[in-house]
Amino acid sequence: MRAKYINPFTDFGFKKLFGEEASKPLLIDFLQNLLPELNIISLSFLDKELLGRNEFDRKAIYDIYCETANGERVIIELQKVKQNYFKDRSVYYASFPIQEQAQRGEWNYRLEPVYCIGILDFVFEDKESNKTDIIHYVQLKNQHNQVFYDKLKYVYIEMPKFKKKEIELNSRLDKWLYFIQHLEDFDSIPGLFNDIIFSQAFEKAEIAKYNDIELRSYQQSLKIFRDNKATLDYALETMLKEGLEKGIQQGLEKGIQQGREQGLEQGLEQGLEQGKIQIAKNLKEKGLDINFIIETTGLTQEQISKL
Repeated sequence: MRAKYINPFTDFGFKKLFGEEASKPLLIDFLQNLLPELNIISLSFLDKELLGRNEFDRKAIYDIYCETANGERVIIELQKVKQNYFKDRSVYYASFPIQEQAQRGEWNYRLEPVYCIGILDFVFEDKESNKTDIIHYVQLKNQHNQVFYDKLKYVYIEMPKFKKKEIELNSRLDKWLYFIQHLEDFDSIPGLFNDIIFSQAFEKAEIAKYNDIELRSYQQSLKIFRDNKATLDYALETMLKEGLEKGIQQGLEKGIQQGREQGLEQGLEQGLEQGKIQIAKNLKEKGLDINFIIETTGLTQEQISKL
């Protein structure tokens, strides 16, 4: 373990930074900058494992579940890999903090706000999603795009899209995202993190200060993270290889056909170009980042946007 600081995308690392009693100032600062409307004075951690109303309901287990002094409920989930029905899962999870507010006897159904935050180590595949937005704020709206209900909000942060360099950080939220994104790579504390909150964050993240139990827990959590990442990388490599082979084959077939009409050399050249286009189309349909597609195929952003 050569890194000086923990990997915050591990279960241990994320909960160490934001999910312990001593971490409350860090969590409050992060949430306050992500959701300024909360105006958090203090918060308390709630039971992260909620059961349904009867034995047949499934459990909802959160990474962090807390309540502000004003009564708002906040769920925070770290999602490391894509899952089927991810949005369904978010809606399902948000239903528990709503249901638990039910009161026995006379009750007027007044609810406190619920916020469901997802820190994602992947990007959405939705074709309708904006490819440049890093943070997505989602609410119930009517057909006129007006907020219908302002007490339920979903926030999704696509961390792989955060590409800012240190000199480009222009807000405290930028600093938090930069901190999460690069923490494991730091050898020392950069000058931009020169306040007490980030000093506490680095202190909690320093591996050398952990006892034997904490160190073993982190090592196990890091192993799981790396194993999952290796599996995902292999799946992506396989997908790219299959897409490349398919694209080249389709391109050559089309090129041969064109070669019969226009000359073999020109046809093969056009065929290879068609192969690149087919590869780009396949990768775009998979929802991969456009910069990655540009590097892989050599096509321009304009060419890819027309696919």
